[in-house]
Amino acid sequence: MSRSEFAEFLIARRAQLQPEDVGLPAGRRRRTPGLRREEVAALAGVSSDYLARLEQGRDTNPSSAVLGAIADALRLNEIERHHFGRLAMSMEQKASCPSSGQAREQVSDTLRAVVDALHPTPAFVLGRWLDVLAWNPSWRAFVEPLGLFDEAAHGSFATYLFAHPDAATYIRNWSDAADMVASALRNAQTRFPDDRSLEARITALQRHPEFDRRWREHLLIDYRTHVLLIEHPLRGQVEVEIESLDPLADLTIQVWLVDRRKAHAPGLRLVNE
Repeated sequence: MSRSEFAEFLIARRAQLQPEDVGLPAGRRRRTPGLRREEVAALAGVSSDYLARLEQGRDTNPSSAVLGAIADALRLNEIERHHFGRLAMSMEQKASCPSSGQAREQVSDTLRAVVDALHPTPAFVLGRWLDVLAWNPSWRAFVEPLGLFDEAAHGSFATYLFAHPDAATYIRNWSDAADMVASALRNAQTRFPDDRSLEARITALQRHPEFDRRWREHLLIDYRTHVLLIEHPLRGQVEVEIESLDPLADLTIQVWLVDRRKAHAPGLRLVNE
């Protein structure tokens, strides 16, 4: 991970905190949003100069105690702490243990068989760039009317969400889905910092203001379990529970549980035959 990524995370999180969030008086109106560097340093028990060196990438080996203190000062939750620690470890290990930039985007016969075996439950395979690589018939039958196989989606769930003109119409909790996608790509970038194709995909998505804002904020949520509220053009309002399985470093199986709470209602079918 580049030094700037760790520094950008520190700066972004500091900008998102208000004095009252950490028990400080609001005081006068501030020229820049968030906490001052001196305030975070005082809360963490480190010098302002040392925090400046971290934010500027001039110190790349903070101790675990310092990382914990800064995480406390920034009020990081469990997911954010894990990400913060991985960024710090990546700075130290980059030179001695560089990551592979080559994506293994080929779906094995075994993985395809797993997805097919999940039928009639909709399931598909996502690559590290959130490209849709393989699917079973029930998933395609469910999402094709939503436009996920349209040219505008470019075979990518991320591109569909931010670039397809109908995505926000069909997905009623679009903002939650956008948070999920931004977090998944942030995690991928942390795991595969040298992947040029992933970098290019993120750059392309940053042309869309809603993605760019989430990316600059270093948004992080638990993206592996999620719920989509869909206004389906054929089925009406549908609730989809998403579970993500991660059998390989580069590939993820997503299972979509469609209206599971209504599965026993008379006449309801989960998927098209």
